[in-house]
Amino acid sequence: MFTIEHEFDATVITLVDEGATPLQEDVIVNTFAECITVEQFDPRTERMVRITLSLEQVHDLAAALDLPEGAYQLAPADGKGLDL
Repeated sequence: MFTIEHEFDATVITLVDEGATPLQEDVIVNTFAECITVEQFDPRTERMVRITLSLEQVHDLAAALDLPEGAYQLAPADGKGLDL
C-alpha cells in the first residue's frame, strides 16, 4: 500500500509494508524540485534515517531496476554517451 500527498514544496509518497512478517517500517519519499529524499525510522537507534538523491541518481536508479548486472552510463541530454 502507498499514499501520495502534495505539499507546498514537495510530493510525499509513503510506502507501507503490508507483506508477510518481518514487516519493515514505512518508507517516506519526498520529491523536491532539486532532489529526492528517502526516509525510514530505525527502531534499533530510534532515529529517522535519511538519504538524499540527486535527480540524476534517481533517473539512474529507475533505469538500473530493469537492467542485468554490469556497468552503465546513461546518455546525457546532449545525446553523447550510451543510450538506454
